Amino acid sequence: MAKANLTFLLTILSSFTSTNAFVTPSAQRISTQLFEVDPSKVQGTAVAKAAEAGDDEPAMNPDNPNLPALKGDYDWDAEYAADDDWITENVPGKLVVNEIDLAAQVTELTKIEEKYRKIRKEKEYEEARIIGFVPMAETYNSRFAMFFLTVGLLTEYWTGITIPGQIEEMARVGGFIGPDF
Repeated sequence: MAKANLTFLLTILSSFTSTNAFVTPSAQRISTQLFEVDPSKVQGTAVAKAAEAGDDEPAMNPDNPNLPALKGDYDWDAEYAADDDWITENVPGKLVVNEIDLAAQVTELTKIEEKYRKIRKEKEYEEARIIGFVPMAETYNSRFAMFFLTVGLLTEYWTGITIPGQIEEMARVGGFIGPDF
């Protein structure tokens, strides 16, 4: 009986392995013709310039032919020089700074950076301290003082023993003051 069940199970498994449900039909090929760009039809763009550069040798930096071209180093002015809307001179908001003013700005920014670095370091140091007169210790001290003052006042209200009397009683119980014979 077990051999028959095993044979039945193997036939079922073999039928699943021979199925073609997950095979894509060869008739459904996607045409990539819509996405291909002919570099000869496009003039003056990055595609044409990339097509001009050979695949065998890397593109070289035009300013320094000994170095390879940088990916972000693209001359947009040369790209759009023929466009009437592309302006390169008298650009609104463009600021030209001479070297003296630039050095003065760098000096001032360095001072500001150093100032805020000192403030940040001091704050980190204060937050890292755990003993001494640190803000967190003072906060705990004030909370404990208010709590025990409230406890002392409530004890005085319920027992009639004043706060100095409570302190004396605690000192006697703790053995700091001898018994009163």
